[in-house]
Amino acid sequence: MTRSSRREFLKATATSAALAATGMGVVRSRKVFAATPAKDVSPNERVRIAVVGINGRGRDHIAQFARMPGVEVAYLVDPDTRLFESCAKIVESAGGKRPVFVQDLRKALDDKELNAISIATCNHWHSLATVWGCQAGKDVYVEKPCSHNVFEGRQCVEAARKYNRIVQHGTQSRSDPNWARTVAAVKSGKYGKLLVAKAYASKVRWSIGFKETADPPAGFDFNLWLGPALEQAYHENIVHYNWHWFWDFGNGEIGNQGVHQMDIAQWGVSDFAKQPFSVMSIGCRYVDTANFRDQGQTPNMQLAVFDFGGTLVVFEVRGLNGKKGPGGKEYKQQVDNEFYVEQGMLKGGKFYPKGSPQGEPLPADLPLGIRPVNHFQNFIDCVRSRKQDQLNAEILEGHRSSAMCHLANISYRLGRHVPFEEKPKELGDNEHVVASVQAIEEQLVGALGMDLKKFTYTLGAKLTFDPKEEKFIDNAEANKLLTRPYRAPFVVPEKV
Repeated sequence: MTRSSRREFLKATATSAALAATGMGVVRSRKVFAATPAKDVSPNERVRIAVVGINGRGRDHIAQFARMPGVEVAYLVDPDTRLFESCAKIVESAGGKRPVFVQDLRKALDDKELNAISIATCNHWHSLATVWGCQAGKDVYVEKPCSHNVFEGRQCVEAARKYNRIVQHGTQSRSDPNWARTVAAVKSGKYGKLLVAKAYASKVRWSIGFKETADPPAGFDFNLWLGPALEQAYHENIVHYNWHWFWDFGNGEIGNQGVHQMDIAQWGVSDFAKQPFSVMSIGCRYVDTANFRDQGQTPNMQLAVFDFGGTLVVFEVRGLNGKKGPGGKEYKQQVDNEFYVEQGMLKGGKFYPKGSPQGEPLPADLPLGIRPVNHFQNFIDCVRSRKQDQLNAEILEGHRSSAMCHLANISYRLGRHVPFEEKPKELGDNEHVVASVQAIEEQLVGALGMDLKKFTYTLGAKLTFDPKEEKFIDNAEANKLLTRPYRAPFVVPEKV
């Protein structure tokens, strides 16, 4: 988030917390919801939730739910028992009772008194846990991206519909009034037609080095951690964070930080089409090692272009930020969204007319279309009200944004290595696309000191997509990558 949007978000969060403290919420009595002051909630009337995946982001989930009136963090679920004590203390310090710890999610789902699960696992577990949760009659908060591939995201939507569950996607910008106002201004037409939605997810992504295979540590069930992924050896570069950069578990930076910015872009263009008609991605993985390589598989420099029928989404990832590399130049990370319209550009709650560096505040009366509260609170509010349409990031929107990340990666993975001197003509000559290509090349030279004449990059396949069918047109190889082979019994089902 930008600093201004953080302030708006924290202000909204504080307002939500203040309302909750006065007992103005409603609470759950198993399957019946009653308007009861929070101070009068009995243990049997609380929303009982299991947090699934408790390292990193999962700790934030624990802290958020543990301090909410009328919410009990009843289970902590993770294959790694080494995490339990420190995470249990988060619950206890918030005044909650000690949660039950289990390694296998299915044991928690067997509890008929459990109302919801909150998923902060690795990406490759997100969809299966969501489907299992819906099938068990639990509501679900699932971290971004909701899926590891396009097929899985659609199955999450189908499970939510079939079992009538509340499923919130963890793209919390959807609860940010600043971005909601910006998107509303884009869609209003007041500033002219939307031409390009440009997004940046350029954080600090240098080398992860190499780790040898080894035996998993004591207390860690690697088989459960692998779950849907194919059988393979353990090494420390996949547990607990760098799994993001391996195709079996993560989706690269575009599906990590990037899905937040992809979601904002998709939010802005969704009136034109619900999914793009074509996609193309280029990129490379070069880091600060002797041969510019490391153990990671996904690109740390990537550009993706989506065509929504005349409106483009341009997505830029540049990971060599935050320190001086062999090239001697330091670059700042950039995480942001810009909407280029006929009259200028909108971002962060302001409109910038063409040729002017000064932003103008957007009209205050624009319909936000969201409830600007804490994103987790919005989920709990909807668990109580049973109103799917009041979710700020309902699973269908999460699926669409996640799918765009997957489409870009499929193009990249089907690409070919070409010399940097061979310019990607297939991307077209749009000024924002050209600027991104130049930015990637400049950073490779400036940060790493690379002589681009000696290296290649991956020129992705240009793919045509059928948004209705969610299939590529006349490309069997690309369609295979819409799903993955699964490892029994951890299979995302064809029929949920």
